[in-house]
Amino acid sequence: MSDHGTLAEPVAVKDAGLDHRRPSVSLFDERRPGRKGVLLPPLDVPAADPVALYGARHRPEVRGEVEASEVDVVRHFTRLSRLNFAIDTALYSLGSCTMKHNPRLNEETARLAGFNDTHPYAPEHLSQGNLEVMWRLEEALKVLTGFARVTLQPSAGANGELASALMIRAAHAARGNPRKHILVPDSAHGTNPASAHFAGYEVVEIHSSPRGTVDLGELSAKLDSDVAALMVTVPNTLGVFEEEILEIARRVHAKGAYLYLDGANFNAFVGKVRPADMGVDVMHMNLHKTFSTPHGGGGPGAGPGGVVKELVPFLPVPTVERRGDRYVLDSDRPRSIGKMRSFYGNFGVLVRALTYILSYGRSISEVAENAVLNGNYLRKRLEPFYNLKYAAPSYHEVVFDDKRQAAVGIHNIDIAKRLMDYGFHPPTMSFPLIVPGALMIEPTETEPKEELDAFAEAMIAIAKECETRPDVVKSAPHTTPVTRLDEAALAREASKVGSFAPVLRAKIG
Repeated sequence: MSDHGTLAEPVAVKDAGLDHRRPSVSLFDERRPGRKGVLLPPLDVPAADPVALYGARHRPEVRGEVEASEVDVVRHFTRLSRLNFAIDTALYSLGSCTMKHNPRLNEETARLAGFNDTHPYAPEHLSQGNLEVMWRLEEALKVLTGFARVTLQPSAGANGELASALMIRAAHAARGNPRKHILVPDSAHGTNPASAHFAGYEVVEIHSSPRGTVDLGELSAKLDSDVAALMVTVPNTLGVFEEEILEIARRVHAKGAYLYLDGANFNAFVGKVRPADMGVDVMHMNLHKTFSTPHGGGGPGAGPGGVVKELVPFLPVPTVERRGDRYVLDSDRPRSIGKMRSFYGNFGVLVRALTYILSYGRSISEVAENAVLNGNYLRKRLEPFYNLKYAAPSYHEVVFDDKRQAAVGIHNIDIAKRLMDYGFHPPTMSFPLIVPGALMIEPTETEPKEELDAFAEAMIAIAKECETRPDVVKSAPHTTPVTRLDEAALAREASKVGSFAPVLRAKIG
């Protein structure tokens, strides 16, 4: 028996981490007038009247305030945390998100006072350690990618995509023609075409071949003198490696265009192959994916961009430079695309990434080896029960769909909801859009065989339930504090109030 319960009785209440012995009452459900969580010292300055200072119309109003003791607050958040699915409690199967375990060493390092407490505007002579971390991280990323330089400034993957597209535009403009189009495969992350549009380009879609890779014939047909770049993901969002990447690069370069690589899936080949050796000109890297810092809930993130020598003049400012035994910020770069964000990057994530890289050292290729092994292990275990969309080898993520289960009226949303009863967060669904009913699963290198087996057994049990107990699957989840929602109605109601919270709170029993 695994920690996730038996197949016959998925997830006992205690195994799911849910406390059903008492109602899930939050601080906002019951008023506790008169309670105090902190005792403030007496005022040592004259009291100020907000009305006198700002006028009656500008008097601040606090709505939904709660009076609570420290015990109330601690128990409130502890109970909420036990309702969560988290990377530290079970395998997180979100495909294309690389939700890996974040070593505690990374957290301890990022929280060192010299890193955590330095003000972003601290002068260079007071932030030499911080600048050295950034310089050393760039050097490490240059070794792993083969690029001439790397900017650490972009604070997320999409921000790195935009920086890359802007540098491509600046390079073309410097030659007298910024060009009009960027080619994007239909398997790309949705942020790729969005970033291209933000950079001022029109997007032309490239369809995938039956194998799930870029269709070379269509690529050649659409490559012309107006194309500024091709944006590809390797391995792509279908979990398939672009085996013709060298030929793709040759054809793109022959037309004077650039090859951009979305590095969201760098986890699948880090330390094994350098992107620059594949003919890539510019690439953003999701440090929070490949080099730890799980990014659930929208952050934090970091999306540094590596470039070949030709694009170095256009890097965002400032860059971190080593001059003798000192580190400086260089903003004297007249051809730069400018700043991509305030300050100099998401520094805490940069510290974690460097810590992660140094921890592995020359063994960092084990990350890719084990991630790909885990992905293919789950593929082989689940292939008899779920439809595999593409027969090509899988690289760290595998895409199934609900074709077999749809024959009995069950879809990927039902399977995902039922998986929650077994104690696992659902996989990525309905993405990429070219795979209807997608179930996109990515087990990272940090998952042991026991956890992979527990997840596989849960998925196999659900596949069998689809045949023998379909109503149980269609009505799932059954053990969570919030059961099946009318998601369309929820979205409509949430749009009225600007938040899901009031609607969800009404559903919690």
